[in-house]
Amino acid sequence: MEKFTERFFSAPADSFFLFGPRGTGKSTWLKKTFPDAYLVDLLDDRTYRDHIAQPERIKQIVKANPQTRRFIIDEVQKAPPLLDSIHSLIEEYKTHQFILTGSSARKLRRGGVNLLAGRAILTHLHPFIAAELGTDFSFDAALRNGLIPLVVSANAPGKTLATYIALYLKEEVKEEALVRDIGAFARFLEAISFSHGGILNLSNIARECQVSRKIVENYLSIVEDLLLGYKLPVFTKRARRAMTVQPKFYLFDAGVYNHLRPRGPLDSPDEIGGMAIEGLVLQHLKAWCDYSDAPVNCYFWRSRGGAEVDFIVYGEHHFHAMEVKGTKQIHPKSLTSLKTFLSDYPEASAMLLYRGAEKLMVDGIPCWPVVDFLLQLKPNQWPKIG
Repeated sequence: MEKFTERFFSAPADSFFLFGPRGTGKSTWLKKTFPDAYLVDLLDDRTYRDHIAQPERIKQIVKANPQTRRFIIDEVQKAPPLLDSIHSLIEEYKTHQFILTGSSARKLRRGGVNLLAGRAILTHLHPFIAAELGTDFSFDAALRNGLIPLVVSANAPGKTLATYIALYLKEEVKEEALVRDIGAFARFLEAISFSHGGILNLSNIARECQVSRKIVENYLSIVEDLLLGYKLPVFTKRARRAMTVQPKFYLFDAGVYNHLRPRGPLDSPDEIGGMAIEGLVLQHLKAWCDYSDAPVNCYFWRSRGGAEVDFIVYGEHHFHAMEVKGTKQIHPKSLTSLKTFLSDYPEASAMLLYRGAEKLMVDGIPCWPVVDFLLQLKPNQWPKIG
């Protein structure tokens, strides 16, 4: 029997959307958590045809199952017309819970997902985080193959990851006719991997892919809608100095980045590895933000003078500045940007994560092994640094 890993995600009591990239375990988690729920699986061809041809069918199912109080509509973005019927059901059946999963927001947005605003809570399921895996967590494996549950549980994770990315191109992009030239989109994915952890320059990416900037902007929106990547905004609250305005870009999983990123004689393994570690930390922080109860968000900080801090975690009860280094030694200059940030924001806490094995205090700033930090990061609990 396949091992089930408990997730830190907690379901709301009301109806909700559960978004997450393919393979992050949405269906597995829901079946394990709500075994008595009625499941409408839109990945099943016959079920999909029935519901797309007759969107009101879901109403007939609910009426025919009066003892059932929970209904799961899996991969609802495949049939956006169902949203009107589900909207009506939420209004009529106050004691019922409707759970809608999706791996793409694109079709739903076009299909009127805003009709459910306020009636179905928006939630996200992320790849595994280290504390969920516990002793099964491998830092090197996470950098190499990522933490997508589908990949982590595979007998051949590398091959599964390659297939996963290929299927995304085929199923989500090509079959839904999101782009006309699938080859150009594949080249774009390789090109955007060079921007992982960096400031977006769409004009440069357009030149490299030999397409217009407008097409690149569309491709980027597809990547975001498919939840394959996201922009990290600049922290500008109470800014005391001129700040950069362009966001950074990150792919959602370190393994996806490692697989997409082309390599050549001029590429530095340390640079690629450093970006993979940075992305791995961010995907943990993003999951932590979404799974925690109090609203909290991630940013980065960069002055026009060149000072930069990788991540700022900011919310009502949290204000943390973090630098991530892919080295095993700490150099004094590695702390310069954190010190600059603290001079502007003395209310914040600061820490540096690195690949070393010891916890250190350098110039008053805690420096932790990145593995220790990731394993201690749990929803509603910030690692005790002191």
